[in-house]
Amino acid sequence: MEVIGGSSSILHRLVNLYVCTVLLIIAYGFFDLALSQRLPDVEVEALTEIAKTLGKQGWDFAKLDPCSRTTPTEGINCTCTFSGNSVCHVTGIVLNRQSLPGMLPPELVKLPYLQVINLDRNYLNGSIPKAWGSMKLVNISLVGNRLSGPVPEEIGNITTLKELELDFNQLSEHLPEKLGDILGIKRILLSSNNFTGEVPQTFSKLTSLEDFRINDNQFTGKIPSFIKNWTNLTKLEILASGLEGPIPPDISALKSLSNLKISDLNGKDGPLPPLDNLKSLKTLILRSCNLNGTLPTYFSSMNTLKSLDLSFNRFLGKIPDTFINPSKVKFMYLTGNLLTGPLPSWMLGKVKNIDLSYNNLTLEDSWGCQLNNTINLFGSSSMKNNLTGIPKCLKSVCDQDHYSFNINCGGEVFPMSGSNIGQFDSDQNADGASNFNQQGTNNWAVSSTGDFMDNDDDSDSHIAIAKTSLSMADSKLYMTARKSPISLTYYGFCLINGNYTVKLHFAEIEISNGTSQDSLGRRVFDVYIQGKLKLKDFDIVKAAGGAHKAVIITFNESVTSNTLEIRFHWAGKGTQRIPNAGIYGPLVSAISVLNPGNFVPRGKKISVGVVAGIVVSVLCLVFILGALWWKGYLGRKNASNQELRGLDLNTSSFTLRQIKAATKNFAAENKIGEGGFGPVYKGYLLDGTIIAVKQLSSKSKQGNREFVNEIGMISGLQHPNLAKLYGCCIEGNQLLLIYEYLENNCLARALFGEEGVQLKLDWLTRHKICVGIARGLTFLHEESRLKIVHRDIKCTNVLLDKDLNPKISDFGLAKLDEEDDTHISTRIAGTRGYMAPEYALRGYLTDKADVYSFGIVALEIVSGKSNISYRSKEECVYLLDGALILQGNGNLMELVDPKLESKFDEEEVLRMIKIALMCTNTSPTLRPKMSSVLSMLEGRTPLGEVFLNPIGESSNDLKFKPVGDNSETQSISKDAPFSESSTSAADLYPLINESEYWNNRD
Repeated sequence: MEVIGGSSSILHRLVNLYVCTVLLIIAYGFFDLALSQRLPDVEVEALTEIAKTLGKQGWDFAKLDPCSRTTPTEGINCTCTFSGNSVCHVTGIVLNRQSLPGMLPPELVKLPYLQVINLDRNYLNGSIPKAWGSMKLVNISLVGNRLSGPVPEEIGNITTLKELELDFNQLSEHLPEKLGDILGIKRILLSSNNFTGEVPQTFSKLTSLEDFRINDNQFTGKIPSFIKNWTNLTKLEILASGLEGPIPPDISALKSLSNLKISDLNGKDGPLPPLDNLKSLKTLILRSCNLNGTLPTYFSSMNTLKSLDLSFNRFLGKIPDTFINPSKVKFMYLTGNLLTGPLPSWMLGKVKNIDLSYNNLTLEDSWGCQLNNTINLFGSSSMKNNLTGIPKCLKSVCDQDHYSFNINCGGEVFPMSGSNIGQFDSDQNADGASNFNQQGTNNWAVSSTGDFMDNDDDSDSHIAIAKTSLSMADSKLYMTARKSPISLTYYGFCLINGNYTVKLHFAEIEISNGTSQDSLGRRVFDVYIQGKLKLKDFDIVKAAGGAHKAVIITFNESVTSNTLEIRFHWAGKGTQRIPNAGIYGPLVSAISVLNPGNFVPRGKKISVGVVAGIVVSVLCLVFILGALWWKGYLGRKNASNQELRGLDLNTSSFTLRQIKAATKNFAAENKIGEGGFGPVYKGYLLDGTIIAVKQLSSKSKQGNREFVNEIGMISGLQHPNLAKLYGCCIEGNQLLLIYEYLENNCLARALFGEEGVQLKLDWLTRHKICVGIARGLTFLHEESRLKIVHRDIKCTNVLLDKDLNPKISDFGLAKLDEEDDTHISTRIAGTRGYMAPEYALRGYLTDKADVYSFGIVALEIVSGKSNISYRSKEECVYLLDGALILQGNGNLMELVDPKLESKFDEEEVLRMIKIALMCTNTSPTLRPKMSSVLSMLEGRTPLGEVFLNPIGESSNDLKFKPVGDNSETQSISKDAPFSESSTSAADLYPLINESEYWNNRD
């Protein structure tokens, strides 16, 4: 028995050994097979080229197989089932949120099996390669980049394409009709670009479409009726697309729709289209669509409907007793209509957020402005958009008159710096979907409408909080802000009637600076005061010169009915879902409103005796000063400055002692340069602020007129692309202007100064500078309270800060743009080579003169050459002449500065040159306005037609002796072209200096 048992044990062991051996052989076979699978060398090389074009770091294929199963390469998807599982091919490139800085790679065509391109939320620029049209792609997703130019027609050849996602870029021009040939496509997302023209008729064939979004574009024409063919559509978004209404009634054929969003349609009023067949709707937005008539009852049968927004239309009549299913709908907005009658009983039930503000309803006196914490009734029974008095729900709160109110929007109580007015009141109520809030004894209230529908969060906070610390003055004031997805209204009441200064404080704290996808969001909204549009398509980042920077916009408003309304409204423009969901719509940091004529410091009452004492003291002081003046001790010794001393200058006043201390008594080592106005010095104020002091020289041919003009013009202007004037000093025979100090001198020095002082400006920086100048001029011409023509735009009058942001300076020649008087009566003044022909020859001055000068500067930025010192092979005197010759020969790219070494986007460069040539047309009527120039430079609108100047015409117009005696204007030396100056106060940082300052600057 022992022998038998032993044999059995041995046999069992042999069987186990055999099984293990077989398993090892099989495993080795699989391992060997895996090792034999490899990516073809041509695809490995293509991936290396793609990484370089994208700016992708970390792909090292010398050490790692891109399709390795054990250590897969980030962003590369492979399929290894080819040739009997022995060969791999790249089928997907997925690189999201990596802030890739490069361009879209044409080299993708070298990956013949590629199906998926997903490069969402990076920092890619350039255009979509036409070569992609030869590929068999299934998905192209390029959401959230800086792509520009048109969608290539060749993309329409990709008949395998199912998804085309191009949201949140800067793409432009018409959509190619050939896209209508992609019959199987299911998703087309084109929101937040600059597309123009009509939606192509060929799109009627796209019957497989399930998702179509064209928000925030510049399309024209009506909403096409052929959308009735898209019966598989579940999502349709047409917010602020540029299209016209009415909404076609055939939309009722789209029975699969779950999300229908249409807003801000152009065109005439029209009725609500029949929507009773759309039983699957979850979200319905028909906002600002010019809809009229009465509200229907069929919404009550839509059991899936969660959000309904019919705000800012012209609906009238009563709200039906069976309007919606109150147990299903969570958000309902009927704001800004003409509804009348009482509230239906169902509104007092389950619906969490109902906004009825700005209607004409019949309400009970006891309800107030907010009912049951769910229904916003502010202004719903006494007014719509016109102010006729304090709303009924607030009339009982006025126990005293007020002359001001100050709000830290979204933040806590904050002391007002530099004054004894008091403080910014707290505004920390985070609710906002349909909310009205009036705190304690404050004489202001806030009404907010809307929820952020892109984040699937029903409990949104309407307060934004900065994630990083801010560095501007009063930074704590800007660390929080109130935001809203639709409409945000601040309402001041119990105000004494009179004139008020309204200051709106903004800082973008949800979008970052830098070169990452987090900086690519675009927040755009409108601002109304007293029912009038004050800021259209306002962009905080543009106005402030970047994110995390403060900008204060000031308005002078009249209060006639003891009330002041400030409303911020989202009209569907700007990006959504980038950098994250819920980042769009109006955002405001603080509001300060003051009637300066009735200001009394808070908490201080002045007695009759004190008032009498003040009056007596003032009269005595006036008598003493008058006697001193009569004796000649005041003023009369400086009669030449009387025109200065009599002015009410809107700027800070410095003493001569302060300026001497700041500049070390105008020490030679602090001298920045010497210009036509006089010397310029660097200085340090006691608080550490670095300043540039422009001193009027007694030898200067410039006079008080230019000095006064410069102060008067620029002191009332605040813009990130205008040099900031801190103040002036008028003391004795000293006339001083105190500016912000700009670290990088002027653009002329940076581009074509002496060797050693030039800056190496890459293309992106040059483009940024050109856009910044355009923004500054757009502000002067079209956006500022005073419409101003600068008259002396040139590179020496464009200064550069430490980040190379441009600042327009030198307003000594600036003129108010009086629309009824375009022919100036004063002498012609400016700089040769930059003056528009019609102004130089005939004295005809409009803002188009600045447009001409801008065109010259744009050519200089592209070429790196000065217009007035240009000499080409054809011996053209002016750079503009050379450009026109190159344009006629079709060789415009020869104009580009060789120092750029071909490291630029050719399409973007060509765009800037063509814009410059538009601006320099000899006919002012054919030049675009600066706002149009800015839009074209930023790629938001396509280029208009470039009308050719006759070759040489520009130089002939500029080689003239100006009309009248203008010898001062012509004090120009051809041998020293960079020292040209106008008759103005000359350049803040002149190119020719008499000190070693720039060689030793810090």
